[in-house]
Amino acid sequence: MNPQHRQALKLIAHDGHNVGTRLSELLGVTRQAASAKLKKLVGLGYVEATGTSRARIYRLKVLKEASASFPIPGPSEDIVWRELCAPMVGDLPENVCDIWHYGITEMANNAIDHSGSPIMRVGMIRTALHTTAWVADDGEGIFLKIQRALNLYDPRESIIELAKGKFTTDPANHTGEGIFFSGKMFDVYDIRSGNLHFMHDAGTVDILAERDKAGKGTLVMMRLDNDSPRITKDVFDQFSSPDEYTFDRTIVPVRLAIHEGEKLISRSQAKRITLRFEKFKHVILDFDGVSEIGQAFADEIFRVFRMAHPNIVMVPAHMTDAVKDMINRARTRE
Repeated sequence: MNPQHRQALKLIAHDGHNVGTRLSELLGVTRQAASAKLKKLVGLGYVEATGTSRARIYRLKVLKEASASFPIPGPSEDIVWRELCAPMVGDLPENVCDIWHYGITEMANNAIDHSGSPIMRVGMIRTALHTTAWVADDGEGIFLKIQRALNLYDPRESIIELAKGKFTTDPANHTGEGIFFSGKMFDVYDIRSGNLHFMHDAGTVDILAERDKAGKGTLVMMRLDNDSPRITKDVFDQFSSPDEYTFDRTIVPVRLAIHEGEKLISRSQAKRITLRFEKFKHVILDFDGVSEIGQAFADEIFRVFRMAHPNIVMVPAHMTDAVKDMINRARTRE
């Protein structure tokens, strides 16, 4: 695709208002030239426009769309992929199609094996810029199920367990890797269940939000650019030791442990962070979005836990000066 066309489509995807002015500023061209490019996109069938002149609103045109409901038990995840989803993305680059194959089959299998729902709904929408898909069920809800399985105090604590990876409520039949790796492969990966919404956007920090209205079951939404350069093997390799094929590295977004109105101060908070760290050899603690931590919190992770588990490499990242100082204080006491 023409790079300038792609830039225009991204502007429209972000906000369909005042696109002509924004595009002219982005490309350094006149408003008339920008309008001509937008007219070209409309002519190609990539974009729809409503309104006139400066009040015109643009939006990405849906090029393909498919959705269906499946009973549980019913078709296996590979059948769902083959019959509903593969025709939607089969003509995209192989690496993109591989990511969709992995994500759809993993999320569909989770709904089939774990949700307890009588039905699963799967859908995909494709535009010229990206493709979006969702898998939904009417079961107990993923966050409540994890809370119950790990005896957690609050369902919000389930989010950080998913972010760590290697968690499953059925270890005899599953590895707990599907959600972790799917979250790293897609540009956008969202999970909505109950009144909680976990959002992962490539290039930004993970976000946990609370919804005003609790939804039933679990909804997983995935989005990927149609020309994404991402490759599944590269994502797997990022979290494996060199020359090994085991998932033994993880990145923990520490900010997900912060509940509204709280600060990371106590040892109990730190113990929730380090829960199941022993399953990994290398842990990156991402402090992006965390302005400060308490002495007890830092001591529990970087002295007490570290001394009890000397074979686990723990690396803090994206620290403020205040966080770095508190971690250094803990380490000097070893």
